[in-house]
Amino acid sequence: MNELLVDRRDDGVVVLTLNRPDRRNAMTDGMTEEWRRAVDGLKRDGDARCVVVTGAGSAFCSGGDLSWLAERGAENVPALRDRMLGFYRTWLSIAELEVPTIAAINGAAVGAGLCFALACDLVYAAEDAKLLVPFTSLGLHPGMAATYLLPRVAGVGVAREMLLTGRTVLGAEAAVTGLVTRAFPRESLLAEVLGIASATAANAPVATRLTKVALAGGGHADLDAALRWESLAQPVTMATGDLREGLAAQRERRSPRFGNS
Repeated sequence: MNELLVDRRDDGVVVLTLNRPDRRNAMTDGMTEEWRRAVDGLKRDGDARCVVVTGAGSAFCSGGDLSWLAERGAENVPALRDRMLGFYRTWLSIAELEVPTIAAINGAAVGAGLCFALACDLVYAAEDAKLLVPFTSLGLHPGMAATYLLPRVAGVGVAREMLLTGRTVLGAEAAVTGLVTRAFPRESLLAEVLGIASATAANAPVATRLTKVALAGGGHADLDAALRWESLAQPVTMATGDLREGLAAQRERRSPRFGNS
């Protein structure tokens, strides 16, 4: 059984589906290794224009598979630290892709499962999806960059409440607070996200990738940094064939057909 399904669509959209619905798509060792291989492959995939991540069944991801913790022996802190750091970096490697990434949270997103979704460029959720980070109620410090991702995405106030109290937030509320980009009815979520992904994939690849770099980490430090970047990045795109195609398509009132240059 493949614990991660990879669907490469003709429009350049690649859909990654976490596929352990019997375990609410918990991040098992097997799924983690399949995820590592898939993302490594996407880093070298010149045909990929946009990546969508979702879950099979009724859940998005129930977080890390913690069954090994109950079974482990007297493992020391350095060994545990190395194990967890490798786990975090593998899943958060989604943020290293140069193409836009989109999380489609179709159901419960818990702990590390929610955090790695927040590492995507855009996050859409089902209106009734349950989002929570119940680390402290399990006796754990937050992991998967929760103490960085939640404040960055939704603000310190929302992050404090979710991390300190463990409160569950539904997708509809998450869209209001900024935790997710938008929320849709569950039955139409994937269709809506695939439409957004297709439109994103149809944009000029070089311009899109440079824009993603500009927005990394929440954008530039100040106005002058933005101007310095844009005064270099925009001329780079001015020298591409994509610009000529975009202008021709606008002039001829048709959809552009962008390449990779």
